[in-house]
Amino acid sequence: MVTPFTTCSARLPVYLIIIALVIPEQRILGIFSLQGLTLMFLYLLGFAAAIFSAWLLNKILKIRSKTFFVVEMPNYKVPMPKNVAITVVEKTKSFVLGAGKIILAISIILWVLASYGPGDFNRAEEIVTAESLSENISETELETRIASYKLEHSYIGIIGKGIEPAVRPLGYDWKIGIAIVSSFAAREVFVGTLATIYSVGSEEEETIKNRMAAEVNPVLGTPRFNFASGVSLLLFYAFAMQCMSTLAIVKRETNSWKWPLWQLIVMSAIAYVVALGAYQILS
Repeated sequence: MVTPFTTCSARLPVYLIIIALVIPEQRILGIFSLQGLTLMFLYLLGFAAAIFSAWLLNKILKIRSKTFFVVEMPNYKVPMPKNVAITVVEKTKSFVLGAGKIILAISIILWVLASYGPGDFNRAEEIVTAESLSENISETELETRIASYKLEHSYIGIIGKGIEPAVRPLGYDWKIGIAIVSSFAAREVFVGTLATIYSVGSEEEETIKNRMAAEVNPVLGTPRFNFASGVSLLLFYAFAMQCMSTLAIVKRETNSWKWPLWQLIVMSAIAYVVALGAYQILS
């Protein structure tokens, strides 16, 4: 029940891209990287949350059982290169065939949703061109505006706009909202989703980080992703239960949907409240 609080490798892509975006490349005492300390803090935060949750559940559930803790220390030997190579291949194969299939499937679905839409989507070029007649803009800027208009009026844009009121208090826009929802299949999908969304309408080889950094809040005129929204997103992923495979494992171990659903609801609520508090305090 508490294991999902601990930081797994699936969270790393999310952590790394957000840390690189909002945490400056500075060193404390000339030795410790501020970005590295932030990543370590997230690991320790997850571990502390797991320990506290285990203690709390132990007090609440009152499960009577006998436990036997027996540890037999093995003979430690230098690993054989062959065994290391086999392990690397098997782990890589497991990821590619497991999470990789999910990421690929969702990326294709997201691409379709971002590439098609109803109504004004099909008239994007005509509408944007007419609106930009009075402005002296370059061909590249016009194409960027058309791509942005298409994305906003695509099926994925419509879905994102629908869930935006729920994520706006956390400092996110509809694009991040889509990435969060899609990452419930697997946390790694978050980065793939952003790559799909932010690559629409541009042929320049920019990183996702640079594209997110270029986002501007249309109301305030400030960068969309600042320190407050970045910390909010990091804390959300530190606590949220966003892994369908983990829920499936809990269901198998408990032989019931009661505990995995309770786990999903409680952890999501904790993540939302913590992220909301962090954004409102820091902004």
